[in-house]
Amino acid sequence: MTELLAVPAGYLLGSLPFGYWLPRIFRGEDIRASGSGNVGASNVFRVYGRRLGAAVALLDVAKGFTAALIGLWAGGALVGVLAGAAAMIGHARPIFLRFQKGGKMVATGGGATLALAPLAALCCVGIWLAVFLLTRYASLASIATALGLAVLVVALDYPWPVIAFGVAGATAVIFAHRQNIRRLLGGTEHRFELRRPGRV
Repeated sequence: MTELLAVPAGYLLGSLPFGYWLPRIFRGEDIRASGSGNVGASNVFRVYGRRLGAAVALLDVAKGFTAALIGLWAGGALVGVLAGAAAMIGHARPIFLRFQKGGKMVATGGGATLALAPLAALCCVGIWLAVFLLTRYASLASIATALGLAVLVVALDYPWPVIAFGVAGATAVIFAHRQNIRRLLGGTEHRFELRRPGRV
């Protein structure tokens, strides 16, 4: 019974739309009307600055990590993977936003990976930071990290459910960034400014 509850619990955790709630609470605004209209941490950072952006990123990581950890505790690697994947789906289509478009699953997927494959997750953090600092494209950093995850879970010989999660999760993240890929190829993708005067 506990194993069966872990997956819907993961979805509900993933559905917590911190990227929508925090701007509502602290700015009184709907993030979906600003920037890319996305409720993920990147758009919150872009519109409101590092404080809110970092807070949303940490909370999104935490919900993926908690969901996968509950699954691991309830039934091992397979249930952990299913609960982590459910959290990613919840983040993309949150029940608390009536299944409307959510975030692109990068931070939530990263949190789930941290619980399921810690070494691969730490390597992925390094990949994301390196690509982002070199290019200042959050989307490119996320795409490179997704590809890196798919390679790392195989190279580090994780159990097959974790390998399946890494490959499927990477595919889902890249698919969610398909518009960003078009903009990157067209030279119109948004490049982050690391210093933001004014708003914080």
